[in-house]
Amino acid sequence: MVCTGMLSGQAPDAAEIFREAIRAQQSGDDKTAIAKYQELIQLHPEAMEVRANLGAALAHAGRYDDAIEQYRTALAKLPDNKALRLNLALAYYKKGDLVQAAEGLETLRQAAPGDVQIATLLGDCYSRLGRDSDAIAVLLPAESAHPDDLNVAWALGSALIHAGRREEGLKRVILVAEQGHSADANLLAANTYLAMSEFERAHAFAEAALKQNPRLKGLSSLNGRIKQYLGDYSGSKSDLEKALAEDPDDFDAHVTLASIFNLERDMDNAQKHAERALELKPSSALARYEVARVERSRGDIEGAVRNFEKVIAAEPEWLRPHIELAALYYRLNRPEDGQRERAIVDRMYMQGKKSGPDADTGR
Repeated sequence: MVCTGMLSGQAPDAAEIFREAIRAQQSGDDKTAIAKYQELIQLHPEAMEVRANLGAALAHAGRYDDAIEQYRTALAKLPDNKALRLNLALAYYKKGDLVQAAEGLETLRQAAPGDVQIATLLGDCYSRLGRDSDAIAVLLPAESAHPDDLNVAWALGSALIHAGRREEGLKRVILVAEQGHSADANLLAANTYLAMSEFERAHAFAEAALKQNPRLKGLSSLNGRIKQYLGDYSGSKSDLEKALAEDPDDFDAHVTLASIFNLERDMDNAQKHAERALELKPSSALARYEVARVERSRGDIEGAVRNFEKVIAAEPEWLRPHIELAALYYRLNRPEDGQRERAIVDRMYMQGKKSGPDADTGR
């Protein structure tokens, strides 16, 4: 927010309106502040500082597009105003337009490479855009300069995990979880340990997240998946059904429930959840695998073969579909195809392969 004496030489009414706008903004009354600033702009459209304050009030009220319009108008007249450029980038960031936010933040970082706030925000933008190497390049120097900054540690740890550098990332994320008492950090650590098949550690971090924030988005689904791998199917189903009550389109909950119900021979529920998972993610090899398992269990061998073949086409180095398909080829009296798949299975066993969409967790 810009507090200025720019209206000191203006009519008393304008100066009073400005003071009222400032008081309203400082007290959190965005509606009044916005109305007062707009009234001022009608009187003094050339007052760029007022537009800057109006942009801040609009952004605080969640009206990011309107805030961006005001910031851009002000910047056209005040192109060197770094505070305005940062506020514009923040408005894009909060709106979710990460491309525009990153562009603005990168310009600011080049002008002020030591600014830790800018580096942290830019690193987070890059990470969320899938540009993890760029995020890491921005955040590592920031960490060196600010080793105790938990915001930097969180952004860098997240980027490292997303880039596949799990151990390095976990070191930072766990620091944030412990020192910052962050439920989000505990959740990310739990998800990462689950992907590494370290189920007990995953469970411990998920429990810590649960204590800190029982309503944390994605936590019920995560707990359900962890409990499945620990063999607690009853607890898993309870958590996953809770997850679906919170979000009926939770893919992980549907596909995990399909696996559990298949194991329990509850084929109606297995089919319901497998088909819903595939509807949510038609390209998912894991969801198609669960559909194929249901078809196999229900005696639709040809349907199961077609879907297992599609799974293998998408994930040729995933072992378990090859095992399933080899057995089904023999049942369909297709010995040559069965022998071919059996040879692939033997080769993969020799190489120690099991890769696929669930290989890390061994489902």
